[in-house]
Amino acid sequence: MNMQANTGNLKQLDQSHHLHPFTDFKDYATNGGRVMSRAEHIYIYTAEGHKMLDGMSGLWCCNLGYSQRSIVDAVTEQLGQLPYYNNFFQCSNQPAIELAKALVDITPERFNHVFFTNSGSEANDTNLRLVSRYYQCQGRPEKKLIISRKNAYHGSTIAAACLGGMGPMHEQTNGIDYVHHIEQPHWFEVGPDEDPNEFGLRVARQLEEKIDELGEENVAAFIAEPVQGAGGVIIPPDSYWPEVQRICNERDILLIADEVICGFGRTGQWWGSETYGIEPDLMTFAKAVTNGFQPLGGVMVADKVADVLLAHEGEFAHGLTYSGHPAAAAAGLATLNILKEGNVIADAAANIAPHFQRRLQELADHKIVGQVRGRGMFAAVELVKDKSSREPLAAESAGALFCRNTANELGLMVRQTGNAMIMAPPLICSTSEIDSLIDMLGQALDVTAKHYGI
Repeated sequence: MNMQANTGNLKQLDQSHHLHPFTDFKDYATNGGRVMSRAEHIYIYTAEGHKMLDGMSGLWCCNLGYSQRSIVDAVTEQLGQLPYYNNFFQCSNQPAIELAKALVDITPERFNHVFFTNSGSEANDTNLRLVSRYYQCQGRPEKKLIISRKNAYHGSTIAAACLGGMGPMHEQTNGIDYVHHIEQPHWFEVGPDEDPNEFGLRVARQLEEKIDELGEENVAAFIAEPVQGAGGVIIPPDSYWPEVQRICNERDILLIADEVICGFGRTGQWWGSETYGIEPDLMTFAKAVTNGFQPLGGVMVADKVADVLLAHEGEFAHGLTYSGHPAAAAAGLATLNILKEGNVIADAAANIAPHFQRRLQELADHKIVGQVRGRGMFAAVELVKDKSSREPLAAESAGALFCRNTANELGLMVRQTGNAMIMAPPLICSTSEIDSLIDMLGQALDVTAKHYGI
């Protein structure tokens, strides 16, 4: 099919019939959007042929870019052998079994079990079920309250959206009543007049205060991303995570690390938890586990939790039709094989990530940049009208939206969150490709500053 010749019809059909995630339906029905037609290496192409360097790795998931033939071949071969069978009723399949072991091999020693889902949202729903079952098995069903953070993102199902702390998501649904939220460790927005480490301790100790308020006997778990991704690449002060870990350990609270964005090399190690010295009891994963080539998520379950679950009779009444789907598991195995055999994570951490962060810091002096923050292979650039007051560039994040659209037009795919430009390029970028990313972002900042008369 000639995609370019058919673009107009495709766009019309899309506007007429397709409801998109996180989209203003009325605006899209009127103005439409892009139709993506192909991708190669780290570049994506619209149906009109516009080429963009993908500075977001798809949606935080294509850490290896788009040209990984071995993943395609693994999925294709599996579809020809066993395209589907469920994992209910004491059944399994070879790729799911092998992927479970492969995931155990790349996690800390205390993790020896995995529960498969199809997404991070479903995995965080599963966390709630696992936590509830864990305490029921111990005869403590009253421990059911969950503490999360403001501006966190843990998925889009009703339960996962409630775990998250994003206002618009909470406003549009009647959620569950047993999730409570504390402040995020966002120094630039919440505590810029404080010493960063003092701020980190203060915000971490809100967890302890919330546990005391709710009663330790009622609180089951604390869930958090090592780095808040969709919330704006929020890099916690160094003091933050050690204090959170201390509180969870002393207060008999399970710690859930949502690794959907941080996992599989984004922070410089296999897991963001390792980067920050966290010892979670449950770890949520998805996205980059298959390099985005197939939908797959899950929960890594530490022995502390698994031993209790395995010691008690009775069915765990939870599951998904596609849990451990053989083709998705085959994609996961092929992805992990590339990451391991190619030494991709260590190479990126040693070479590409430092170059990326160094080049980003060159933007810190730009007249509309209030802060540059990053870790490993993701980062955010906060836009301001005035550096000293940190006043946003424009109301309702219009400045960042303008900058994002400008970057897209220039050939760079980046995202906007609040007043920040956020990016998470593939781990396989070259230094020259990182240079192109930074140069285009710098051009977009220049155009934006001129547009707002700064």
